Amino acid sequence: MPEKTPEKKDVKAEQQSAASQEVQAVSVTKTTKPLSRQGISSGFSISSFLNKEDKVETAENVVVKTENLPQNHFTDTDLQMEWKIMLKQLQVKNNFVFNAVKTFKLEKAGEHKIKVLFPSDSAKVEFDKISGEFFNHFKRKIQNHIIEVEYFRDVDNLKIEVVTKRKLFEKFIEKNPLLKDLDDLMKFDLT
Repeated sequence: MPEKTPEKKDVKAEQQSAASQEVQAVSVTKTTKPLSRQGISSGFSISSFLNKEDKVETAENVVVKTENLPQNHFTDTDLQMEWKIMLKQLQVKNNFVFNAVKTFKLEKAGEHKIKVLFPSDSAKVEFDKISGEFFNHFKRKIQNHIIEVEYFRDVDNLKIEVVTKRKLFEKFIEKNPLLKDLDDLMKFDLT
């Protein structure tokens, strides 16, 4: 038996010498360009920031005269149709904003007034993102450019429901009627 062990070592030594010959055969190519990236300037200069003069910005008030703009009549049905179209587009385009504003109610309050009822301030923030686009489109479509928008908080629209263990279990019973039999058998305490 001691004779077989040196043969295995000879085989391993031959494999290692063959592998080292393959490694020596690979040539190394040198690059002409550096491997690291060149320094990229960020466009921000500290010295220009420190030497910057404070410029006084004048705010220009743009006043749009509504005398010459069209003032066509619109109905509540026109408003509701355009709102539904906008909601359908939002559902496809931006589902997050859609979920926030789908509970909003738009009503015609007067000849040139729209009343917007919103459930919460966070939902109103999301509505503000799309309100300009919606109202500009609506004004152009009905050709009434003197529409005013009033916002009111709709407390009734905000759904606050207390879910007890019993109500939750009853919802599960609706989905799986066998739970009612289990409740009758086990007499769960769902108080």
